[in-house]
Amino acid sequence: MIKNFLVCLLAGSAAGIGTGFAGLSASTVIAPMLIAFMGYPWYESVGIGLASDVLASAFSALIYRKHDNVDLKNGVYMVVAVLVMTVAGSWFSQYMPDTEMSWVSVAGALFMGIRFIVRPVSEHHASFIRRSDKKKKLLALISGAVIGFYCGFMGVGGGLMMLFILTMILGYELKTAVGTSVFVMTFTALTGSVSHFAFGDVQNYIPSLLLCIFFTTLAALITSHFANNMDAVKTNRATGITLIALGVCMICQMILGL
Repeated sequence: MIKNFLVCLLAGSAAGIGTGFAGLSASTVIAPMLIAFMGYPWYESVGIGLASDVLASAFSALIYRKHDNVDLKNGVYMVVAVLVMTVAGSWFSQYMPDTEMSWVSVAGALFMGIRFIVRPVSEHHASFIRRSDKKKKLLALISGAVIGFYCGFMGVGGGLMMLFILTMILGYELKTAVGTSVFVMTFTALTGSVSHFAFGDVQNYIPSLLLCIFFTTLAALITSHFANNMDAVKTNRATGITLIALGVCMICQMILGL
């Protein structure tokens, strides 16, 4: 019981920090830790991680929205595209080796972490501001489709992919990118967790589920509050450090075969 509490505390806190600062999916952190330290099945572990994402992302989105850091107008279009393409991604995922996709995630986390530290994203790119509303909506749909396919393919909330597209491609300022990311991820995580609970067996893991939800949500609330009150450079550095730490942890996980 004590071991379960400590694992959920550590996993939930780390996941919440990643969600609050960088809009990362909690399942990216929680699922591997539950599998490695508790011996939980993969499917149920991912379900617990996605369920932990829901409230953490929702409350983080509210805080980011309070500071006007959520692109709600275009985010709605992204949500629709994400939910539709998640189904397609889930079907195609059976044809891709897990290890290859894991290394893609590691490379992405390390690249973006270094990028945010070396070259902070402090404002919207001029090209983004000049785009018409119609073009922004179209880009939101296309981006949502790519993100949704990735979510279904990888079985995660897609926070890392969203952060990459919103900052690197669409030119969002970092806080707006994270705010929009957690807004979209609320719906993807909800859809994913419901499907996992419907097809999996989580009755034996209810205590871990509740603990992970609590600690992830609490950590996300605290870190998202700090993130919105930090200046742009500090926010970029904190996000970069979070992403690099995630990448290093994922490398250790794969090397050790966890």
